[in-house]
Amino acid sequence: MPTSGALDMVTSKLGLGNFETPTGWKFFGNLLDSEKIHICGEESFGTGSSHVREKDGLWAVLCWLQILAAKNADASKPLVTIEDIVKSHWAEYGRNYYRRYDYENLETEAANKVFAQIESQFEVFEKEGEGNTSSNFSYTDPVDGSVSKNQGYIFKYADGSRFVFRKSGTGSSGATIRVYLEKYSKDIDQDVTEALKVISDRALSLCKLHELTGREGPTVIT
Repeated sequence: MPTSGALDMVTSKLGLGNFETPTGWKFFGNLLDSEKIHICGEESFGTGSSHVREKDGLWAVLCWLQILAAKNADASKPLVTIEDIVKSHWAEYGRNYYRRYDYENLETEAANKVFAQIESQFEVFEKEGEGNTSSNFSYTDPVDGSVSKNQGYIFKYADGSRFVFRKSGTGSSGATIRVYLEKYSKDIDQDVTEALKVISDRALSLCKLHELTGREGPTVIT
């Protein structure tokens, strides 16, 4: 769910389906094992077999090597780089500018106040613009029928741009809040910080994370 919506642009154009799951291999692992999907991943990348799990970093490397090999099959032609491939993709599908803020080791009480603030802003955000939507993401597993609620808060604009809030269970201690920022644009040569500034400012003003936690900024920006 928090991963970039860039994949949706591709599957929509190609007439293919996809599954939007919560973060975690237990969710897309079920889809891989049942052969409903063959490629998956979070911010990195994943593809599966019956014996490989949580090796998405290694698969990302192998995937890019395979793509580069296919694009450079003719050694007599100029080298096609990753940058060439990515820019060609953006030219066809548009670019999803993307960034993640991690706020680690938050006091649990402060983190709870942030999420209470977020929940109070659904109607406010939806009234700000035509096509704005907001939701607390819930997932029903198509394989075993299990339901996973409260998987993250999505605030989405009509053009597909969005910001997402999620409490992570992978922090070393305390509570970790991750804020995902995404701006879709046909202008593919913008600076990432500038492209995301309006969305970043709106996300932080909506959740009041700095005010409620006393933090001045994210612990990590990726």
